[in-house]
Amino acid sequence: MSVRPRDDRHGGPGDSTGGRGAAGGDPGRPGRRRRGPRTPGPRRQGLDAEREAVQDRMRAVDVIAEEVRDAEPRDIPKRLCGVVVELLPVVGASVALHNDGMPVRLSASSEHASYLAEIQATLGDGPCLYAARTGTPVLASDLTSGEDADRWPFFAQQATAAGVRAVYSLPLGNDSVCVGTLDLYRDTPGELTPRELRTALLVAGVMTVALMALPRGEENGSRGAEPWLSGLAAEHDEVYQAVGMIMAQLGVGAEEALARLRAHAFARNRMAVDVAHDVVAHRTRFERD
Repeated sequence: MSVRPRDDRHGGPGDSTGGRGAAGGDPGRPGRRRRGPRTPGPRRQGLDAEREAVQDRMRAVDVIAEEVRDAEPRDIPKRLCGVVVELLPVVGASVALHNDGMPVRLSASSEHASYLAEIQATLGDGPCLYAARTGTPVLASDLTSGEDADRWPFFAQQATAAGVRAVYSLPLGNDSVCVGTLDLYRDTPGELTPRELRTALLVAGVMTVALMALPRGEENGSRGAEPWLSGLAAEHDEVYQAVGMIMAQLGVGAEEALARLRAHAFARNRMAVDVAHDVVAHRTRFERD
């Protein structure tokens, strides 16, 4: 004869525990299965990402504001180069003006970063030239091998010899014109995370505003004001003065003269700006072949 389990008043049929069911249900009800942790839906994830981006921006703005407080306009580019090194996993930063394919260093976070900027200017090869030409960020995350090393072989060789494994070049300007680039240097291969890229673009935007805000001399009737970029981009003018002199010496166009200047510097393991200085000072003269 089979025996039917007794019905407990406070549990389900056959429940001998009394009180709540084994699964933690309410008295008198079958036990409910506990749910696992809820996965945030797309809307919640989007809100979290947006909140994170706002917080990152606020932190970066606070650091930038603190660093440039009480700074003279001419000092801001160098201070911003220091800020981006503080905010991102990079070892150096430089800002260069670009005109007719010739980047001229405006400021840098260190002598090492300045040297790396001059390498690109001398070779006429590197991420910053492509970023200036296209007006889009160029993120060369591995100069030791692969696509980036093949794309800029001479620069990759020189950069890695100087201890740099990745370069990120961000254009400065707007949709219609690029006035220069902010170049970031990293001693290990790797990509910038989306959060890091947002911060880098924020600093590039502030750098663009800072360059545009530098005094322009006679504007607003202030004839005694210091000219725009005076003292900061003296090398920029000297390079183009040297190019003009080489054009006259060789009877060639500007593009050919700049190529000759770069080739002369590269063959002698010198920087293009140093050769330009010697040309202007009449210590170096180019002869027709």
